[in-house]
Amino acid sequence: MTPFRIDLQDLALKYRGYLWALARASLGAGFRNQLDPADVVQATLLRAAHSLADSPVSDEQSLLAWLRQVLKNVLVDEYRRLHRDRRDIRREQQLLESGVDASAAGLQACLAADQTSPSLAAVRNERLLLLADALVQLPAEQREVVVQRYLEGRSVGAIADSLGRTVPAVAALLRRGLEQLRSLLPEFGGQF
Repeated sequence: MTPFRIDLQDLALKYRGYLWALARASLGAGFRNQLDPADVVQATLLRAAHSLADSPVSDEQSLLAWLRQVLKNVLVDEYRRLHRDRRDIRREQQLLESGVDASAAGLQACLAADQTSPSLAAVRNERLLLLADALVQLPAEQREVVVQRYLEGRSVGAIADSLGRTVPAVAALLRRGLEQLRSLLPEFGGQF
């Protein structure tokens, strides 16, 4: 069996979209004004690059789990930096870690399937990364609506309220965003 290997360039190119989607959904409305998901991804990739040799990575599944943990650590550190004066460490860790876990679950739910074999899990991971990269390519408004609906699990009405738009406008953005995802990912066979 060949050991799992990934170089730093592949790490950045292949997983940037995935990490962005998780960071964006994890930040929530309260943190989006304070932290840019792209900056969080940059810090995550830098930290991952420094500790890649010491990581417990043996396959792509463990790499994704390890990257999620690095992202959680970066988010907690950034939260602490921003809120030094009024800290509740247990609460902040729970909020940010549950956000990353929920975001990852939301992405995986888009590709829901009962897959048990390693080859099917590898295909699912690859599709997950393609989906995350396609999300990053959407126009900002469409991406925002798709992320809030499918990664954060918010209703169309709640999204409309948060964006200050009408429900029909949000529904149209969501429809266009999903159509764009379908065109970017024809190999998914319209599963959105």
